[in-house]
Amino acid sequence: MAAVIAMLEELRGIAPLTAEGAAARFSAQEWTPGGKPRNGVETSWDKDDVGGWIQAFSSGAVSVKFYVWIRDVDESGYFDDVDAVYEEGKQALARFLPEIEESSLARHLVEAEQTAADKDEFIAVKKWTLDGRILTAGVIQQDTDLPVMVVVALEEPGAA
Repeated sequence: MAAVIAMLEELRGIAPLTAEGAAARFSAQEWTPGGKPRNGVETSWDKDDVGGWIQAFSSGAVSVKFYVWIRDVDESGYFDDVDAVYEEGKQALARFLPEIEESSLARHLVEAEQTAADKDEFIAVKKWTLDGRILTAGVIQQDTDLPVMVVVALEEPGAA
């Protein structure tokens, strides 16, 4: 999580948050590029068993996400006990939240309310505003045959 906190600190300094600016910060922090450039910008990064990716939207908004815990589907392409995997994800999230809330970011975080969309998208989630941007940490599984992950995302409000 230290690599994620360091990147979030770096990203705080980018105004406006751009894909090019985020990619430059990943590179400066010695993350390894994943070889997935889009529009000339590296979008996939790895460091210390953490993955990061940059998503640019047609509106110009940018989202930077990190996965800090991942549990892949089993050989069948699904989980035998999905509720147990969701519980593991919730426990992993509970271990990571204090790292965010007690980090150098703490004095800049303001707890934010969850939306109905958050409750639909996440298994468990916590949100803050960070200097006018939305910082989200949560457990997610986007489809039944995809991994369960704990993700941390920083995005401009209205990114979609």
